[in-house]
Amino acid sequence: MKIGILGSGLMGAKLGTLWASCGHEVTFAYSRSQSKLDRLARDAGGRSGSVAEAVRDADALLLAVHWSRVEDVLDQAGDLDGQLVLNCCVPLDEQNRDLVVGRTSSGAEELARMRPGARWVSCFNTTPSESFRPVFDRKGQAPAPQVLTYGDDAGAKQEAGALIRDIGFEPLEAGGLRNGRYIEPFAMATVELAYVQPGGPALIYNFDKLS
Repeated sequence: MKIGILGSGLMGAKLGTLWASCGHEVTFAYSRSQSKLDRLARDAGGRSGSVAEAVRDADALLLAVHWSRVEDVLDQAGDLDGQLVLNCCVPLDEQNRDLVVGRTSSGAEELARMRPGARWVSCFNTTPSESFRPVFDRKGQAPAPQVLTYGDDAGAKQEAGALIRDIGFEPLEAGGLRNGRYIEPFAMATVELAYVQPGGPALIYNFDKLS
């Protein structure tokens, strides 16, 4: 599969690198430093390019930028009609402290309004990036840790699920994009659990139903 990574921070770099390890053709795009982008692509076994190049012919995209950069990267990406886009963004302010969208909408819903033709699936935004490599290294061991996954396109969620499983997680069906109003605040709870409470940041979770 051809995957375009829009954003070269921790989330985009780690997920893109692991997908490349699975044999996907990965293009890394969008960074303030071209040398950083080139080095990331070289180390991952992928390639670097512009946002337009990453979008072109991609089977899937990962949107992994700070919320303040969303409009800029989408302007460079075009209309994205029919494109599968995995979104791991949380709509945070510049200080990464408070949500700037919530209660009556969500970041997921706002992205869908910006690009209504795209096939949006939100995932990985409640999972610290430090967990990705350990989970990948343990892939195949049961039970797989879960990733809350939500979107309005059932087919898109199925396709995204395959990419989630490539990393070693199991997608946990969490409804439509509207549920981002509740899931995105939960991402802030995982920040507390991963980075403030003791035990290290490689936080994973599994929800079970008792019968």
